[in-house]
Amino acid sequence: MFQRLAIAGAAVLFASFWSGAEARIVCKDGFQATKDGGWISTPYCNDEYLAEAGRKRGMKVTGAQLRANLARKDEVCRLLAGTPAAIDYCPTDGSRGRGR
Repeated sequence: MFQRLAIAGAAVLFASFWSGAEARIVCKDGFQATKDGGWISTPYCNDEYLAEAGRKRGMKVTGAQLRANLARKDEVCRLLAGTPAAIDYCPTDGSRGRGR
């Protein structure tokens, strides 16, 4: 009886870890992976990409900080002004009018 409960408990535990791993958002260059293997532009991944670009320029910033604080996002956008990341993902960089 105890073995059955232990096996059932282990199966539930494994399933909970497995489903959590599947739910993880995967970003690349401002785009989010879709279930069908495609890529779409999402605000979450846009912010993650901006944060990564900011870190490459020496800023200590995370995507979560950009989502929580518009002023922090503006700081990163000013630092990156004119770069492809800013042009594509900063709402105030009107260099090409493509800001999101």
